[in-house]
Amino acid sequence: MQDNKILRRNKIRSRIRKTITGTTERPRLSVFRSNKSIYAQVIDDLKGHTIVAASSRESGVDAKATKVDQATAVGKMLAEKAKAAGVSVVVFDRGGYLYHGRIKALADGAREAGLQF
Repeated sequence: MQDNKILRRNKIRSRIRKTITGTTERPRLSVFRSNKSIYAQVIDDLKGHTIVAASSRESGVDAKATKVDQATAVGKMLAEKAKAAGVSVVVFDRGGYLYHGRIKALADGAREAGLQF
């Protein structure tokens, strides 16, 4: 059961990555969700490096908050770091996850802080 779930997500993820690439002008906001934490990074695929990254394990995120609230805080933190690095427009890569729950909360938090998708 677990293998099928992982394989399904990887198939969806590769299908998404065929169409989405991050450029210097419009980098890719990639999301990874584990059972405990959520991680996000803004990536320039042409140069092959990460511009900024944020996760729920950093000190600016309340560890006692709900996972959805943590994801919102990570989105806001990532948007602030990205704007400081000169990035204001990104393309969103949900990483094979459904756009629901923590993934949606992270995207909404990034939008609230001024990042455009």
